[in-house]
Amino acid sequence: MTISIAHLGPPGTYSEQAAVFYANWLGKSVGVEAMLCPYPSISQSLHAVAKGQTQLAVVPVENSIEGSVTMTLDTVWQLDALQIQLALVLPIVHNLISCAIGLENIQTVYSHPQALAQCQGWLERFLPQVQIIANNSTTEALERLEQEPTTATIASSRAAQLYNLPILASAINDYPGNCTRFWVVSHNEANAGFEKSQSVASHTSLAFSVPANVPGALLKPLQIFAQLGINLSRIESRPTKRSLGEYLFFIDVEADASETQMKSALAELSSHTEILRILGTYSVLPVSAV
Repeated sequence: MTISIAHLGPPGTYSEQAAVFYANWLGKSVGVEAMLCPYPSISQSLHAVAKGQTQLAVVPVENSIEGSVTMTLDTVWQLDALQIQLALVLPIVHNLISCAIGLENIQTVYSHPQALAQCQGWLERFLPQVQIIANNSTTEALERLEQEPTTATIASSRAAQLYNLPILASAINDYPGNCTRFWVVSHNEANAGFEKSQSVASHTSLAFSVPANVPGALLKPLQIFAQLGINLSRIESRPTKRSLGEYLFFIDVEADASETQMKSALAELSSHTEILRILGTYSVLPVSAV
């Protein structure tokens, strides 16, 4: 059996690295082979699954320094055919890749906005005068570095190896504990049960909107979990894109949706929300386990 996995490309991105880890885990755990399919954006990776072009997508959802990846949240909400199957936690170590002789020769630095933000302090300290340009991925600008020796890219050491480019500075992210959580997403009608069969589900992700912007509109849904002793590990608001001041709420719950208490919580929650979606019940896999 071979499955196709969409991810943010080109090759060498952290999304591809997470997808490679996941593909290796699938091979070792259940004997499933994987074909990686790079896409130009996170949104296109998720749309590929919704359209049936690939069976799975591996997409970043949250970074320990910069917080949520809003494109992932917004697209998952829009595409109600998607379901989270698994979460992966990947340590992130950024490097400055360049053909420049030294830091003093660099005039422009390219990378994904998340990577640039995660290295903001280092850039301000060592390259305060350079032009910073955001790309769709950490690897988009790598192919131009040999022709432009005054440019640099922030990317992984694996990316430098893949493109045979020198690393000018290593581990430049501002905080050593930098890591990113990825979701493995499938079509909700697909038979993707082999992921869940390997471990007990520990988290459930929900998204909902409230009927009106009135006092207590969010408090009532949150009280349901508190009264039942269910812990929330994350809550995030996003604009509905319908009207200023209207929000969607994304919640991660430390419980399996099939548990009795969670079933009670979800039943009560539906009466306090306008739209309620269960995005998935899944386990969390550190990449060190691969």
